[in-house]
Amino acid sequence: MLEALSYEFIQNALIAGIIVSITAGIIGSLVVVNRMVFLAGGIAHAAYGGVGLALYTGISIFFGTMLFAVISALFMSFITIYQREKIDIFIGLVWAVGMAIGIIFVDLTPGYNVDLMSYLFGSILAVANSDLYFMGILLVTVLFVVIFWYREILAVSYDSEYAALSGINVKFFYSLILVLSALSVVIAIKVVGLILVIALLTIPIYIAQRLSSSLFVMMFISGAIASFFTLAGLWLSYSYNLTSGATIILVSAVALILFMLGSKNR
Repeated sequence: MLEALSYEFIQNALIAGIIVSITAGIIGSLVVVNRMVFLAGGIAHAAYGGVGLALYTGISIFFGTMLFAVISALFMSFITIYQREKIDIFIGLVWAVGMAIGIIFVDLTPGYNVDLMSYLFGSILAVANSDLYFMGILLVTVLFVVIFWYREILAVSYDSEYAALSGINVKFFYSLILVLSALSVVIAIKVVGLILVIALLTIPIYIAQRLSSSLFVMMFISGAIASFFTLAGLWLSYSYNLTSGATIILVSAVALILFMLGSKNR
């Protein structure tokens, strides 16, 4: 693996893996604490519509996916706030319609299409320099928002009623967390794909949650654990010619099982 570090695509893969892992650790912590895992799953699958749109129109895959993901997040937020009793129905609707739109756009795209499996299950070894710039910008955006509004996000995440009484706009910050989740889905496309992104947003967080006593510490530990899982999965996928996204998630799953067994024995 050491000699492989001389290749640019391996260097890009490592940088992309770390960027996505840090983002997943931060946003995944918010997703788990706010019990938004199912919502984030709906956003991730709906984002496939953006992939199809991008291929059909010729725009950037990241831009098309971000557009669909953010719109889906805002719609989910509206439904959760005003039609909470129907949230399961609308999550399934957004999930299915988003993927259906993506497939239709792909069918309508003339000529040869790229391998769509790479968007569903990730293709970290195909990360280009332009992808890294986009990932870096989104990571900086996520960090800025979380740091700037950390107190408000913390209050909304753990006690929304108290936050509302304190004058915090709970609806705004709830929507903001979902939009940040959408952005994390977008930058995870190349690493683990849209299908497997939820595992990256939950498995490291589950472990970190039991090793930390605050949201900030949980975000930090989650990012470190996710980075380890990503780098270990990348090394295994390169060494044994395996699909990178699936390998990263399997490494995470095995680590989670071992952690749970170790915790039970203690």
